[in-house]
Amino acid sequence: MGKPGLRLVSGGAQVAPARGAEPLWRNVLGGHLRQLRHARRETLGDTATRAGVSPQYLSEVERGLKEPSSEMIAAITGALGVTLADLTLDIAERLRSGGGRGPTCRASLSLAA
Repeated sequence: MGKPGLRLVSGGAQVAPARGAEPLWRNVLGGHLRQLRHARRETLGDTATRAGVSPQYLSEVERGLKEPSSEMIAAITGALGVTLADLTLDIAERLRSGGGRGPTCRASLSLAA
C-alpha cells in the first residue's frame, strides 16, 4: 500500500503528483532581466554596452533563446545595478508564488522608487 498523496511510477517508486510544467530558468531569467531594463527606461543598446555584450545577445537572453553563463548573468545584472543574490531571490520568489511573469520583484520595485 502506498503513502497517501504519492503516486506509483514504473519500478514501484513513489513520487509526488506531477505539477504543471515549470518554466525554463532561461525564460524566467530573461523576462526578469527585461523587466529590470524597462524599469530603468533603458534601451537594449544602453544596457548591452555597459554589460559588454551585443544588443543582439542581450535580446536573445531576454527572450529566453540563450542560456547565459554565470559570467554573462553577472555582467548584465551589474549593468542593471542588481546583485546576483537579489536577482536569484527575486526569481525564486516569483517561481515559488507561481508567478514567473509580472514585475513583482524587489529589485524592480526598488528601481522604481
